[in-house]
Amino acid sequence: MKSPLPVRNGVNATRMRIPVEGPWATAMEYVLDRFSHVDPAGIVERFERGEVKALDGEIVTPTTALNEHMFIWYYRELPVEKRLPVELSILHQDEHLVVVDKPHFLPTTPGGMYVQESALVRLRVLLDLPELVPIHRLDRMTAGVLLFSANPETRGKYQTLFEKRRIEKTYRAVAPVRDDLKFPLVVRSRMIKSRTYLLAQEVEGEPNAETRIELMDTRVDASGQTLGLYDLAPHTGKTHQLRVHLASQGLGILNDPFYPVLHEQAPDDYSKPLQLLAHSISFQDPLTREAVKYFSKLELAQFPDHN
Repeated sequence: MKSPLPVRNGVNATRMRIPVEGPWATAMEYVLDRFSHVDPAGIVERFERGEVKALDGEIVTPTTALNEHMFIWYYRELPVEKRLPVELSILHQDEHLVVVDKPHFLPTTPGGMYVQESALVRLRVLLDLPELVPIHRLDRMTAGVLLFSANPETRGKYQTLFEKRRIEKTYRAVAPVRDDLKFPLVVRSRMIKSRTYLLAQEVEGEPNAETRIELMDTRVDASGQTLGLYDLAPHTGKTHQLRVHLASQGLGILNDPFYPVLHEQAPDDYSKPLQLLAHSISFQDPLTREAVKYFSKLELAQFPDHN
């Protein structure tokens, strides 16, 4: 369903399903009851200003009956967000595709406490492209190459590349070194991720996740610990796959607050980003049929000369 309200300040209108029946005479009464913890005057004002619409574009007024529309769209009242002290850069832009270097700490899409402070909203505002959408995602703590579709008419062609695994991605990570491991190393396991549980888990069963790990370089840090720079090639794209697979080999990524040990929640420490970088992405462009490859220009702090 296409929203009847345009993107505003880079943010999509929110869709809400309205019940067919209940103790509410109007749609507005239902919304007021559903969000009883929110300032009721603000909700009423949105209905009175004509900022609430149904799928066909009809304005939902304070007197619109409960069962007149199944869905309504409205703009959320967003809190003022403090700008994250990180910046993204554009690696490539044409009428169909925008490729960026996403920094650590910036989420790909709005969620939770981050709305304006997401790569998607920042780019929509910066480039004046309200139809921009991500073709894939990177974790908030992961930096590197990220692709966005700028043209709804060609979006499906790029999305198909990911669905059919016609994309090759490489990552770089910094982690401890184990002398007893032989590289290249291929890790295969079955991974699950529950919506109610923060972490991804490896379980018994048929593998559904595969990662090739190669040790590229080593160096000793200021504390005397030997660290390795790893090249990672995921064959699949499970949530937190690279972090879990490295941790399962005793190679927990430097500054990872989740794996192998979940740390207590703490404010972001911008001096210690997760040492994981989406280094490159390559594919045959579905429009030009040419082979393309995009490289991140970002660096991992422990190996700054390996971009």
